Amino acid sequence: MSKKHDPFAALRVKEFNFYLLFRFFLTLGIQMQSVIVGWQIYALTDDVLFLGMIGLAEAIPFILISFLSGHIADTFNRKRIVVFCTFLFIILTGFLLWLSDQSNAKVFLEYGTYPVFMTIAGVGVIRGFLSAAIPSFMAQIVPRELYANAATWNSTVWHVASILGPSLAGFMIAASYTSAYTMDLSFILIALLSFMLIKNKPMPAKEKMESLFESIAAGIRFVFKDQLILGALSLDLFAVLFGGAVALLPAFADEVLHAGAIELGFLRAAPALGAVIMALLIAYKPPTHNAGRNLFLSVGAFGVSTILFGLSTNFFWAFFFLFLTGAFDNVSVVIRHTILQLSTPNNMRGRVSAVNGIFIGSSNEIGAFESGVTARAFGLKPAIIIGGILTVLVVIATARMAPKLRKLNIDKL
Repeated sequence: MSKKHDPFAALRVKEFNFYLLFRFFLTLGIQMQSVIVGWQIYALTDDVLFLGMIGLAEAIPFILISFLSGHIADTFNRKRIVVFCTFLFIILTGFLLWLSDQSNAKVFLEYGTYPVFMTIAGVGVIRGFLSAAIPSFMAQIVPRELYANAATWNSTVWHVASILGPSLAGFMIAASYTSAYTMDLSFILIALLSFMLIKNKPMPAKEKMESLFESIAAGIRFVFKDQLILGALSLDLFAVLFGGAVALLPAFADEVLHAGAIELGFLRAAPALGAVIMALLIAYKPPTHNAGRNLFLSVGAFGVSTILFGLSTNFFWAFFFLFLTGAFDNVSVVIRHTILQLSTPNNMRGRVSAVNGIFIGSSNEIGAFESGVTARAFGLKPAIIIGGILTVLVVIATARMAPKLRKLNIDKL
């Protein structure tokens, strides 16, 4: 008889629970900060293009540093990398808190929004290192047979935090920017303390000594030679790039829905709420059988939901369609993470995670810039609808170009 599926298997690993605490509070802080900065910049500039510029300011340093961060995550102690970078994140968030105090309002009068954008660029550098080190370290905590289950719970925790973060940010912004940043800072500090409860893990043995450039090149070659990894990353890259309507939510809430900061927080939380509901279903019935088909269907449904959101003029319909984007997106997230973990050797996880970060992590920010530019050129609602249509077209094109991914059954990997 086949062994009964245990939806809580990864949670029985003690250190994985500390890891999830870290992910929860760090994501809570990141999501809060994203909403606070977006609302603050839009209030200062009243320009949708600046909302896109926030993403670009983070994406450029993220991409540039990711080539180096992957090599470092495969060379140096991954726990120390995460601890050090999280500490730097605390410092930058503290600077945003300092800027938010009314006594420092003269900084904005003298320098405009440049101090905020420079800080966001610093956050991009930090995220570049974290995106390489964090997934690589997770693979050292749980055994291989639990990778899919761990990816599901990791995604669940990330999305729960993504529900609470924007909602809390909306309520706290209504009080003051200072209160919002103070709570944000507290969550990141808790994340750091949680991660320090995990023991150090030995670095995987290197097969051969490589220079920095040889190491980076080896990671890139590995990704581009594997049709499964490259196809999954490309699909998510362009789906998020074109279908990322979240960056325009401050303007959409204000101009289309005539809503305020609290409603914005709920809208930002809607995709994460959908993702959590889907994650609970996935925990009991993993999408690993016919995973390729499930991947393409879910990303296609994500694009259609984005189109319907763009057509919305009512807060509740907008919330519902954003909810659906998160639910469908989470299916692709779990499948993609499982493919990466199962297909990547231990000594290359940092470099492959870095390439994944460039494809996926930065696509959110570049997608935000693309959305801002498109909204400036065609209008707010057309920009969202066009993005959803392009997402569906990407799904069709990728399905034709990556037959191995389309026929993938993870249960047989």
